[in-house]
Amino acid sequence: MESKKWKMLFFVFCFSLFIFHFPFLTLSQAHAVEIKKQTLPNGLTVLHAERHNLPIVMLTLLIKASPLNEPADKAGIAYLTAKMLTEGTQKRKASEIREEIEFVGASLDTSTGSDYTTISLSVLKKDIEKGFEIFSDVLQNPSFPEEEINRMKEIIKGSLRQSEEDPSFVASKAFIKEVFDEHPYGRLVNGSIESIDSIKQDDIIRFYHEHYLPENAILSVVGDLTSEDLSSLIERHLGQWKAKDRSQKTEVRKQTEEKLREKKIIVIDKDITQANIIFGHLGIARENPDYYAVSVMNYILGGGGFASRLMKVVRDEMGLTYSIYSSFSGNKEPGQFEVEVQTKNESAGVVIKEILKQINKIRTETATDRELKDAKAYLTGSFPRRLETSRRIADFLAAVQFYNLGDDYIEKYPDYINRVTKEDVLRVAEKYLNPENYVIVIVGNQKKIDLSHFQSPKNVH
Repeated sequence: MESKKWKMLFFVFCFSLFIFHFPFLTLSQAHAVEIKKQTLPNGLTVLHAERHNLPIVMLTLLIKASPLNEPADKAGIAYLTAKMLTEGTQKRKASEIREEIEFVGASLDTSTGSDYTTISLSVLKKDIEKGFEIFSDVLQNPSFPEEEINRMKEIIKGSLRQSEEDPSFVASKAFIKEVFDEHPYGRLVNGSIESIDSIKQDDIIRFYHEHYLPENAILSVVGDLTSEDLSSLIERHLGQWKAKDRSQKTEVRKQTEEKLREKKIIVIDKDITQANIIFGHLGIARENPDYYAVSVMNYILGGGGFASRLMKVVRDEMGLTYSIYSSFSGNKEPGQFEVEVQTKNESAGVVIKEILKQINKIRTETATDRELKDAKAYLTGSFPRRLETSRRIADFLAAVQFYNLGDDYIEKYPDYINRVTKEDVLRVAEKYLNPENYVIVIVGNQKKIDLSHFQSPKNVH
């Protein structure tokens, strides 16, 4: 027990030392990250960046398994499968996995998002053999014990019930449902109570065998590890991970290109003083070449914090909110554009009217030189923060590979942003912002919300 304690303290000390002495990277330092890439015979893509400043190794394994790969009646199966990986293998119980990971002061986590699942390992260099062995065990040999599945299902359902008490969650859930309809992006990643109940052990085992495959994965490794060390680890622990029969294809649900053709206003009645408002519609995919111009445009509109137009007008001038922001989700398929704000129930209609006014303005009037300069400076200046730590680098490299952004993305990103012109901002605002057909979801006290200048809302209770 004492040995475990000191190992964990040493890990925390090393990590704290790194953050203290290296609080951020400069852009040139970010460019200096040397990445080695290879595709193994079994189809696994491996990305490796050596960093010998600290005796720590970070692994991120990205699996192309997400809501895009699951049927609607089994929504949440990708999330549940990932959660079950660390709940028992053919030779380890869940408690044994946790104890062994804690003993070496490491961390082992899984996460599922809209587009993919990740398995992440952080471990000291001296314990990499043990850490990698446990990592490969949960990846290749999960046992999916029924007792643990039932326990995890209850945890997920409990979390879903608790989330329903949060007005912002309720608003977000309703918003994505209206924007994406039956597409997987319109569902919660962790499913619904009904869909979780419908998932059986056989469903999880089948989903695992269909998607947890080397040719369907990207392994990103960053830290105190040479190429020779990494190759040896992969050969010993992932050498038996076999590719799938190429004649069997994994289905991915493709999104319709049809955009909203009507205005939808939904009020969900809750007895709260602050109305939670989400305004928006379908956005763009991450691989869209206009993504960079859209990033600049969105910074000016509402993504730039106190520098954005929405914040300056709705917060500073009108005094109707503490915070308002806009965003485009860059997913594998077109995600959503949204503006989120909280305001008094009585001022909800005024705030929505101003949002529409600012959207129309950025679609019809050229941005100022100062706005363009500030947006570019922030987007290029903040970029190195994505590469501050080995953990962030490992996650970042896997995502860059997944979204096909290019092996030279780190070097080219500043140029992508700096090439954006005022004309580009105007063009993408006109193309990707829709002031006519959109979704508005308001969670608040319906009796106090005045929407008389809009069409009659669809009421949801």
